[in-house]
This record gives sequence, structure tokens and C-alpha cells, in this order.
Amino acid sequence: MAAPDSSPAGDPLARDFLEFMNSERRSSERTLANYELALRQFREWRTPFEGWDKMTADDFRALLFDLMKKERGRATIRLQFAALRSFFKWLTRRQGWKTNPLLEVQLPKREKKLPVVLTVTQIEGMLNLPLTMEKSKRDAAILELFYSTGMRLSELVALNVADIDTYTETVRVFGKGSKERLCPVGGVALEAVQRYRAKAGVHDGALFLSKLRRRITTQAVADVITKYWRASGLPVHLTPHKLRHSFATHLLNNGADLRSVQELLGHASLSTTQIYTHVSTQRMKEVYEKSHPRA
Repeated sequence: MAAPDSSPAGDPLARDFLEFMNSERRSSERTLANYELALRQFREWRTPFEGWDKMTADDFRALLFDLMKKERGRATIRLQFAALRSFFKWLTRRQGWKTNPLLEVQLPKREKKLPVVLTVTQIEGMLNLPLTMEKSKRDAAILELFYSTGMRLSELVALNVADIDTYTETVRVFGKGSKERLCPVGGVALEAVQRYRAKAGVHDGALFLSKLRRRITTQAVADVITKYWRASGLPVHLTPHKLRHSFATHLLNNGADLRSVQELLGHASLSTTQIYTHVSTQRMKEVYEKSHPRA
């Protein structure tokens, strides 16, 4: 017995749908190829395939479950179901079908890439490098201030001497939209800044200077961090933003509340800060799985 024809030619509805997407929606060749593949793969998976009108929500839930068992990525699954959903939307709107079973199928949420976070030990190891390698007091002050405040790269470069208040142990930061905020600074970072200022003779104006006595650039700061990342042998490429991620996550891991971390980071929306709670939760899960006898 010959195998059923799974090509669009053997499926008039799929053929007409793809023609509609091509001629009326002007879909790209890549989109059309993805849609054709998704429809064909479903027909081949659902054997015997009795027709699209016979498919129910349970059929598509079964497909979803099967794809998840095969450990297909969420993006791949969502792409396949996007094609199926578009097809059934076309069937109900253009072909007069009464029901759309895919409306009852809940897909896995999109994967969110969590920020890369270094451990406290890794951070401390790198922060100790400037004084042991070249005795660079400016580099030490930059790294300590970054990790102590969690400020952005652009905010650090824009700092002036007057923005550092050693009496109140705070730094005035001008963030996005020229919004001003006060960030507490740890004693270790303040001492590093004071040592740098004393050696470099920085008394007013820009805080961090280049060899030409001009305000340091963002690229120069990025180069400083890259230099010590390479020297430290850390497993991930360190960037100023990864220091910021580490700052926020370490605070949350040690009991800081989300609203306070939001203010320290200068986030306008709390939802932006919430990504760090996922990092903390992931760490807790790892500890739980390693420690709990029935995890």
C-alpha cells in the first residue's frame, strides 16, 4: 500500500493556505518553508491522518507533549505551533470553519535568558588583581566602585569628584533621562577612590582621568575590565554589565528587597529588576537539588 502523500499537493487545504500566505500576505520564502514544514510534520506525526476537520485540541496537546518529551527547544515548539495557529485562523476566517482547536492549547512561555552572574569568590578574586599586578590604583577604584554601586558604565564615566561624598558614604549618580539618585558606597570602594585621587592628584572635575588628564571613555573602562577578566581566568567574558548583574543578584541573595535593588540600579520599572529574582531562584533550586534528600 502506498504511503499517504504528505506534500502540499496532496493536501488541498494546506496548498491553498500557502498560496494565500504567498500571494496575499506576501510572506517571505523562509516563512512559507517553515509553515509548509510544520503542516507536513504534523500530518506525518498524526497517523493515520483523517483530515484537518477531525483534529481536536487533544491532538495538538499530544503533539506538544511529544515535542517536549523529545526536548525540543521552546522557540522551536512555538515556531511550529505558530504555523498551525495561522493555518487554523485562516480556516475559520476564510474557509468558514466554526471551531479552532488550537485556541485551547497553551504553549510553553518563551525562554528568558538569565543574566550571567559571577560568584562572590570570583568577584573578590578579580577585585584583588589591580594591586597585585601593576599597582594600578585607578583600575582598582574603577572595579571597586562598579561592584559597590552597581551603576551603569555611562554613569561611572560621567562621575565628577564632587559626586562622591565620603562623609555620608554615598555617590550621586545621573542615570537615564538625567534622573538623579544617591547610591551608598562601601568603605572598601571609598578607600580605593581616595588612594587613586591622592596618587593621581585628582581634586575636582572628572573623577576618572586618562593618561592625558581627560575624562576617561567608556571604551577605556571596558578595556580595564577585559584586562582583569583575562588575568583572573574567569569562565565567562566579563563586561561592565555583568558586574552590575552580579551586584544586584548578590544583594537579593543576601536578603535585600526588590524595591531597594530597583532604586539602587536606577530602573524605572520594577519589572526590569525582576529578572534578578529569577537568577536568585535558579541558584536556590540548584542548592535545593544538591542538598535535599528527595529533590
